[in-house]
Amino acid sequence: MAVVVVADPGAIGAVFAALFAAHHVADHVAQTDHQARHKAGTGWLAVRAMAGHLASYHAFMIAALAGLAAAGVPLTVVGCTAGLMFSAVTHGFLDRRWPVRWVLERTGSRAFAASQTPLHGMYLGDQSLHVGCLFVASLLVVIVGG
Repeated sequence: MAVVVVADPGAIGAVFAALFAAHHVADHVAQTDHQARHKAGTGWLAVRAMAGHLASYHAFMIAALAGLAAAGVPLTVVGCTAGLMFSAVTHGFLDRRWPVRWVLERTGSRAFAASQTPLHGMYLGDQSLHVGCLFVASLLVVIVGG
C-alpha cells in the first residue's frame, strides 16, 4: 500500500519564501564577522561561534514563521519544530565548510570549489545547499504539521 501525503502547495510556498528571506537576512546581515570567521574552526571558540550563529539564524526563522502564522497560514508547533530542527542540523553541518567542498569536489567541481572570486564556488555551493535544505524544511513544516 502506498502512502500519499496531501499538503497545501500554497502553504509550502509561503513557508519556503519566509524561510528563504529569513535565511538571507540571518546569513548575510545578522551573522557577525567573528561567527563567520570561527564557526568552521576547532575547539570551543568554533563551538561558541557556531552556536551563536545558529541561535540568531533560527531566531529569524522563528520570526518569519510567526509572521506567517499571524497572517493566517496554518502552521503547527510540531511542524515548525520538525522543520527548524532539520534546518539547524543541516545548517550547522554545511557551515563546517568541509561538507560543501566534499560535495563540489565529488560532483566534478574541484576548480569551482577552489576559486577565490568574490562569488566563489564554496560560497555559491554553500548557499545552494542551504536553499535545498530550506525547501526540505518547508516540506517538513507543512507535512509534519498537517
